[in-house]
Amino acid sequence: MASGLILVAASGLALEVAEAARASGRAVLGCVDDDATRWGQLAGGWLPVLGGLDLVAAHPDAPLVVCAGWGQVRAGLVDRLVEMGAGDRFTSVLHPSVDVPPSCTVGVGSILLAGVTLTANVVVGDHVVCMPSVTLTHDDEVRDFATLCATVTLGGGVVVGRGAYLGMSSSVRERVEIGDDSILGMGACLLEDLPSGQTWVGVPARDTQVRQK
Repeated sequence: MASGLILVAASGLALEVAEAARASGRAVLGCVDDDATRWGQLAGGWLPVLGGLDLVAAHPDAPLVVCAGWGQVRAGLVDRLVEMGAGDRFTSVLHPSVDVPPSCTVGVGSILLAGVTLTANVVVGDHVVCMPSVTLTHDDEVRDFATLCATVTLGGGVVVGRGAYLGMSSSVRERVEIGDDSILGMGACLLEDLPSGQTWVGVPARDTQVRQK
C-alpha cells in the first residue's frame, strides 16, 4: 500500500493541498518544515508538523509535494530534496474537480486546486501552483515553479516564465509572454510582454518603476 503524502513547508498552501489530496482519496502523513518551533504542532489546528526536512528520509515510500507559495522558495526546497536523494519522490496533487484533457499535460510536483480549467494543448510544467478557479486556455504554457493565484485567466498562446508570480484575479491577453521571475499584480490586465524580473501592476499593467516617475 502506498504511503501517505508528506507536504514540504507548513504553509497555508499545505493546508489547501492536504484538503485537495483528501478529496481525491489520498492519505496525508503531515508536513515537514525548517521552523523547529512548529515541530509537533498542528498547522491550521489539524495538519501535523512532523519535523524538519531530514525527516523525509525516515519515510522513504512517502511521495512529496513542495508547498511553498513563492516559486523561488519551492525551487530551493526542491534542490535540497534532490541533494538528499529524494528527487524521484515528487508527486502532483490535482483536486478532483480538475479535468486534464488528453491534449494537455501537467508536470511532476504541480498543484492544481479546485476549479482550475485547462481547455486544449495546455502545458503545465513541474512544481507549478494554480490556485482555485485559474483558467488556462488553448496553447498556454506555464513553466516550472510559476505561481498563478486564484481566478487568474490566461488568453490563448500565453507563456508564463519559470518562477513567475501572477496575482489574484489578474488576466493576460492572448499570445503574451511573461518573463522568468516576474510579478503581475493583483487585478492587473496584461496586454504586452512582461520582461523577466520585473513587477507590473494596473489596468493596463505597466512597470512599477515607470509608474513611480
